[in-house]
Amino acid sequence: MDRGYQGARGAAEVRARLPVTAPGGTRSPVRLELLGGFALLVDQQPVSVPAGSERVLAFVALRRCRVPVPRRLIAGTLWPDAAEHCAYANLRAALCRLGGEGRRALEISPTEVGLAAETTVDLHRARSLARRALDDAPAPAYDLGLAAVADLSADLLPGWYEDWLLSEAEEWRQLRLHALEILAERFTTARRHGEAVAAAHAAVLADPLRESSRACLIRAHLAEGNPSEAMRDLRHYEQLLRRELGLRPTPWLNRLVAHAVAPPSHPGHAGRAEWE
Repeated sequence: MDRGYQGARGAAEVRARLPVTAPGGTRSPVRLELLGGFALLVDQQPVSVPAGSERVLAFVALRRCRVPVPRRLIAGTLWPDAAEHCAYANLRAALCRLGGEGRRALEISPTEVGLAAETTVDLHRARSLARRALDDAPAPAYDLGLAAVADLSADLLPGWYEDWLLSEAEEWRQLRLHALEILAERFTTARRHGEAVAAAHAAVLADPLRESSRACLIRAHLAEGNPSEAMRDLRHYEQLLRRELGLRPTPWLNRLVAHAVAPPSHPGHAGRAEWE
């Protein structure tokens, strides 16, 4: 099994055990999960949601600042090919099929649909964490460890390909990649090697062709005193890059490993470590 997968799975297991809290600090009775797949939990119990109703919940949850969404916008976006009266009917049916438990996640009015005050969304918390990492702002100790890596390790609704979601999913991917790379560098600097490798692995899994993520992983291995791991990752990256894109790693990435593994008595070897 791939070591990166094992690290990401371990981080995800940490995340699954963490309690989700409402803005006031108490445990939230309604929890909407969009990272890694869709799930709705009410009083910590999963609620079965029909596919059309899932789309309504996800669309509303993606709105920034928990702003209620006009029914017209929801209907027109989720059912763009339907006549207006049919799109409205589809929305009414999707809301009805949520049932009593599912409807607790929403505040529904004749003109708008928004999130209920008691509803928490995993994406909202993860976005906040990522932005704190990028802003270099002080964060609680909880945020700086495997829990933070876990929160940043999942894609937004993988397997969903609706037009209204694609830009949101790409924005989240870029945000979490940059945050994971920053966390990996901070952990490396702080000599928290296990966390550094976990964060870098999560970034590499999110985009295996991204050189900056691969460099974070290589630096984490070198800082831990594992040059063989660093060289193995570089060789794997070189093969992947050649196979997928017909490219080679940049000379800078080659030198990162070459300078670390070259014998001190033979400095000329560093130059020969440029992979052919």
